[in-house]
Amino acid sequence: MVSKACLVGTYQTKLEAMARAAPEMALTVLVPPYWRDERGRLALERAHTDGYELIVQPIRFNGAYHLHYYPHLPRLMAERRPDIVHIDEEPYNLATFHANRAARRRGARTLWFSWQNLRRRYPPPFAWFQRYNLRHVDYALMGSHSAAAVWQAKGYRGRWAVIPQFGVDPDLFHPPAMPRADGPPHIAYVGRLVSEKGCDLLLEAVANLPGDWHLTFVGSGPEQQALRAQAAAHGLSGRVTFRPWLPSTAMPDFYRQVDVLVLPSRRRPNWTEQFGRVLIEAMACQVAVVGAAVGEIPYVIGDAGLTFPEGDVEALRDRLSWLLQDPAQRHALGRAGRARVLAHYTQARVAQATVEVYRRLMA
Repeated sequence: MVSKACLVGTYQTKLEAMARAAPEMALTVLVPPYWRDERGRLALERAHTDGYELIVQPIRFNGAYHLHYYPHLPRLMAERRPDIVHIDEEPYNLATFHANRAARRRGARTLWFSWQNLRRRYPPPFAWFQRYNLRHVDYALMGSHSAAAVWQAKGYRGRWAVIPQFGVDPDLFHPPAMPRADGPPHIAYVGRLVSEKGCDLLLEAVANLPGDWHLTFVGSGPEQQALRAQAAAHGLSGRVTFRPWLPSTAMPDFYRQVDVLVLPSRRRPNWTEQFGRVLIEAMACQVAVVGAAVGEIPYVIGDAGLTFPEGDVEALRDRLSWLLQDPAQRHALGRAGRARVLAHYTQARVAQATVEVYRRLMA
């Protein structure tokens, strides 16, 4: 497997679960030493590495989402002679094209993964990468049914399955052993501080939110200073805290201090919410969740949380007010959220489904 996402320590629990699900499989996972994005330099977290081999390889054009690739990957394939190469990248990226060609020249079966849920057109050379990867692959994994529809509309005719890229480990992401200490209800947002995530809508919603409460933003991004200024303009500086990104292994403890998690995303011409992983992390910790009815958010939440119309500040404020005034309802939604995660979104389920795809490829 080639996956820069597996830099993240908690994501590696899926790899351990895959190794347990298929003891006959020798799993090797290739990651870079770090990745650069709007969060800064995300270094490899070696947190869960039992049952498989984690190999670190340099990449070229680090931080260039569409143009990065692993220059030494063909040599590694020649040494290891894999039966299957799982490319955990979008089919229009150079990394996917480079790995796919190298693997197929060695006679390996290949598959790639996509979250892309908008039918976007790409200029050359990305259109060329996409064309090759649609025609020359043995299987495709899609993060959602809307992503599957996009790739079928673009001409993909091969085998495919809808499997989220990652679930959560319910043994790591679990409710607190004891009720949270008394204090004002804690609302949280976790993610990039960018306009499409709707953080400004959340600040507008809490500006006139009755009662006692505290709001924490965890993350970073170009909107941070504007959001701080917005909070100050509403007189919320004492009730709103901005925290930098936390290590993935520290996130379960953070969620266990939260009463309500909000994901107020909005659509953009070139983006809509593809999944909302923070939702299932919070739900696994028995946190009540509220999300905008946009992209995949309503399907992830199901009936185990609350949604509101995209961009509707009044509706978001109403949902928050109701939950803050009714602890019993918060707790009920928290329990329903964890039950939904256990039924659909655990790493074990994702791992088992992925291993079954491998077995079909080898059959």
